[in-house]
This record gives sequence, C-alpha cells and structure tokens, in this order.
Amino acid sequence: MSTTAATEAVSLPAGATLRPLELPARADAGPTPLIREYADVRNRSILETTGRDDDALDAEQLLTVLRSSATADRRQWAIERDGRVIGCAARTIPQDDGATTAMVVIALLKSAWGAGIGSAVHAHVETELRSHGVRTLLHWAEHHDDGTGAAPIPSPMGVGEVPADRTARFLLRHGYRVEQVDRGSEFIFTPAGLRGLEALRARAAELAAGYRIVQWMLPTPAERVDGYAWLKSRMSTDVPEGDLDLPVEIWDAARVAEQDGRFAERGWSVRVTAAESVDTGELCAFNELAIGPDHAGTGHQYDTLVLAEHRGNRLGMLVKTAGLLSWHERFPASGRIITYNAEQNRPMLDINEAIGFTPFAYEGAWKKEIA
Repeated sequence: MSTTAATEAVSLPAGATLRPLELPARADAGPTPLIREYADVRNRSILETTGRDDDALDAEQLLTVLRSSATADRRQWAIERDGRVIGCAARTIPQDDGATTAMVVIALLKSAWGAGIGSAVHAHVETELRSHGVRTLLHWAEHHDDGTGAAPIPSPMGVGEVPADRTARFLLRHGYRVEQVDRGSEFIFTPAGLRGLEALRARAAELAAGYRIVQWMLPTPAERVDGYAWLKSRMSTDVPEGDLDLPVEIWDAARVAEQDGRFAERGWSVRVTAAESVDTGELCAFNELAIGPDHAGTGHQYDTLVLAEHRGNRLGMLVKTAGLLSWHERFPASGRIITYNAEQNRPMLDINEAIGFTPFAYEGAWKKEIA
C-alpha cells in the first residue's frame, strides 16, 4: 500500500475504513493480496444476498474488469475493519454522453450490516462523483422478500415489482427511485428442451426468409467488426429502458477490440450469433452467449437485439435458438444459461418463455439525480 493511498483512507462508523483499491501499474501483473481479498469478499457478499454464485469472479478475472479504459472511468475502494476487508465499493463513469452518469455498487458482508457503514460509504462515493461532474447515479440490485410484510415497490413502467427488502429500503433512504424491474431467467438444457429448440429454430427459419445465420467466436473477425459495432451501438437506443436515460454508446472497431480483449484477458469464451440479410449483407439481429474458464459452469446470455427496421420476421427467435443449439454443441457440459430482460420488454420475454426460460430473480434498476 502506497503512502498516498494510505493517507486517502476515510474513517467510517464502527471502526471501519474506506481505502482506495490500488491496481498494479503493469497491465500484465497479477492481483495483489488486497485485490484477492477484495474479490473474495465481493463473491461472498453476492452469495449472501442472492444465494447464487453465477456472477462470481476469481481475483485474476476480476482484475481485468477493475481497470479503467477509453470508454469507462472506474474506481474501487476496499471497506476494512480490524485489518480485514468487510465490503467493496465501486463506481464506473461511462465516457459516453458527456460522462455525467455513473454506476455505483456498495456491498457489505452481512456481519457488517446495521452499523451505518454503508451509508457513510455511499456519501463518500457520491461526493467523489460530484467532483467529476456526475449528475445521475444508477444502481442495479436483486431483491428478495425478507418477511417484513412491506408492500412491494412497483415499476413506474406499469409492469413488474420488487420486494421492499433491506436493500430497497436503503436505496429509498438515500434518494433513489425504481425506474425499471428486470427479470432474471434461466434455461436448463434437457433432451426435451433441445428438441423444442430445434423445432422453434426450424419454424423461425421458415418465417425469416431472406436472412441467414452467421456465427463467430470472439475475437470478432475483421469482416464482421463494422456490422457488429453498429448492432452494439443500437443496443443503447433500441432497447426499452424506461426513464433510466442510459448513455448512448458509440461503438467502432476500437471499442469492439477493447471488449474482445477484456474477454480474452479474463479467459472467457463468447459466441455471437447474427442474422444477415441475404440481399444486402447487413447484420440485422444478434445474440451473445458467454462462459468463464470453467466450461461446465453457467453460461450467460448477454445482448440480444433485432434492429427496429427488421422486426416482425422472427429474427429474435432465430438468433436465440440457433445460438443456444450451437452453444450446447460447443460447451455440452454447461447445462444452464441465465439472462436478464426488462419486464416491459414483452417481445423478448415472449421469445424467452417460448424457448423455456423460467424466472429465478427480479432486479430493480434504481436511479438518483444529484444535480
């Protein structure tokens, strides 16, 4: 720990300290002992609050997503008490749209709850973000009924709600409001499920005359970079988001290469399935599936999009079913896929439900204006 980092440490209630997390100066350096402890506490806090380890990352993988880049300014703090890490805090400022929006995460082990530490950490992070010109804070949290009997919090979009659990009460106290409810869904590969995918893909292909499926593993082939970048750009404009006002992202070859490089550095495999117009060669829809170094682990379905001008041709069903079938061939030991969708995104939920995805969790997308 450098002298500078030590002098920047902030005192918190209950004898805790908020200490900036120093990253190795060399990009090829491994995690420090503090980063390893930070990663362990991050994973434990997720498990404590959700009961799942789908989003766990070991220290080597986590280090690749802690660093800032041309598209995102990132900073993290370790929350310590009695010489041990008891929590994590992080903020990310996307460098799109004037860099006035930030994603905030504060996670404490349950043993540290109820002492005012989280509130003090949030106040510090909010002050730090104000100094960078940030005006909007965003936070995503999974919610569970904690037995208090409090009425659930509805989405202002008119569909979906989250339990008013401890996390929700914390966010409400600190000026956040729910803007959207997201559904976490899972698909379990079974023989019957695979037969269903085959039937759905065949029917979608019949209705999607004039399009063909193209697939690749990252890194993105040179001939696909421009089309893929355009689809990724449209993710930030064409997907329902309520009043979250997420920054509009501009993707180009450099941004695609940055994303591909981060996945590779993390040791993750990503498969992209796209629908291409036979007449024009334009990429019109896409789906992403990803998995960590453990190829028997849970797979993650990330972005899926059909360009607005190509909707109504069953392309969403086509890229999802074709993607899942090819995924199972490549990673047969991975028996589960998870994905998240806004509750108001009924067209995409209809596809997921027809495929056989079932809900396992609900997240609140929270927003706070600090202007």
